[in-house]
Amino acid sequence: MALEDTKYTCVAAIFGVTGLVGKELARMLLATRKWKVYGIARRPDNIEMVRQRPGYHFISCDLLSPLETQAKLPSLLEDITHIFWVTWASQFPLDSSECYEQNKAMMANVLNAVLPNAKALRHVSLQTGTKHYVSLQGNSLGKEVGHYEEKSPRVATGYNFYYALEDLLQDRLPSHKVAWTIHRPGLIMGCSRATLYNFIGSICVYGTICKYLNLPFLFGGTKGCWEEMCIDASDARLVAEQHVWAATSDDPAVQRPGSGQVFNAVNGEPYSWKEIWPAIGAKLGVDGLEKCTFCGDLMFSSAMADKGGVWKEIVAKEGLVRTEMEELANWDFLDILFRCPMKMLATRQKADLMGFKTRYHVLDSILYWIDVMRAEKYIP
Repeated sequence: MALEDTKYTCVAAIFGVTGLVGKELARMLLATRKWKVYGIARRPDNIEMVRQRPGYHFISCDLLSPLETQAKLPSLLEDITHIFWVTWASQFPLDSSECYEQNKAMMANVLNAVLPNAKALRHVSLQTGTKHYVSLQGNSLGKEVGHYEEKSPRVATGYNFYYALEDLLQDRLPSHKVAWTIHRPGLIMGCSRATLYNFIGSICVYGTICKYLNLPFLFGGTKGCWEEMCIDASDARLVAEQHVWAATSDDPAVQRPGSGQVFNAVNGEPYSWKEIWPAIGAKLGVDGLEKCTFCGDLMFSSAMADKGGVWKEIVAKEGLVRTEMEELANWDFLDILFRCPMKMLATRQKADLMGFKTRYHVLDSILYWIDVMRAEKYIP
C-alpha cells in the first residue's frame, strides 16, 4: 500500500463523475478528507472540479468496451470499498431494447472487471430514477394522482434499463457478500456540461438568451404542467448526500451483506412552475413580472433552434467557458418535461423513517444552482 493510501479509511469509485450527481459526490467525499476517490468517465470535465485535491484520481474509460474496461480498472480499483453508479448510456431512446441492452452491458463490463479483485468492496450505490414507475411505451404512463412507494410494482411495457441494473446487482453481489442501495431521484438540479437531461443548464441558457435579446421569459408547456406538480425535484446535493448516507449507514437493515434497499431520492417539498417561474426569471436577469408567464404555444426546440450564434456572442462577450449551446441546453427535453402526460411523484417516507432528513424547496435549489453556473463561468 502506498504512503498516500494510509490516511484514507474509505475508497470510492464514482462511475459518471462528471455528471450532475457525480460531481457533487466527488466534492462531498473529498471534503471529509477520509476518502480516496476514483472518478471514472469517458472524458474529464474541463472545469477545475476536484482535480487538484489530494486523494482524487481520474480514470478515462469507455465502459461500453469490455476490453478497455478490463485493461484499465482491475488493478487500479483493487482497494475500493464503495462503488457509486451514477452514469448511463444515452445513445438510444429510453425504454428501447437497445438502451436496455447497452446499459446492462456497461454495468456488466464493470462488475466483471472489478468484483474478482475488489476484496475490500462493502457497498454498491446505484442511481436510477422515478421513471422506474412509468413507461414511455404502450398505455402504461403512470397514475393520474398519488405518490409512488419504493415497493410499487415494475411496469410491464417497454424496456426500462433500470430493471436490468437492479437485477444485475441482485444476481452478482450476494455471492461477494456486498450490500447495495438503489436511489430514485426525480428531476435533478445540478451543474454539469456532461449531462443529457440538464434542466439547470437548459433554463440558464434560455434565460440568458432572453435577457440578451430582451425577450419574455415564457413557460412553454401545458396548463397542467404549469399549474400542477408533475415530477419531483431532486437537488444534486440531496441525492449525493443520500448516496453517502446509505453507503456509510450503521443501520444493519441497510448494510446487510448480500442484500439491498431501495430509496426514493426527492426534495420532498411541493411546488408548481406557476408559483416559482417569475423568481427564476428575475434571478436570470429578465426584467418585469409580465415577461415571466405562461405560453402554451411555445416550443423550445423551435424557438431556440436558431440561437446557437447568439449563444456564441454571449460566451465571447462575457468571457465565459467556451461551450456550444447544445452542451448545456436540451430543448427537446424541456418540451417533454413541460408537456409531461404523466405524474412521476414519489413518497420519501422510507428514507425519512430510516433517518435521512435532508430536504430542499425547489426554488431554493434552482437559485443555488444558478449561482453555481455563474461561479463556474457557464453563464454571465
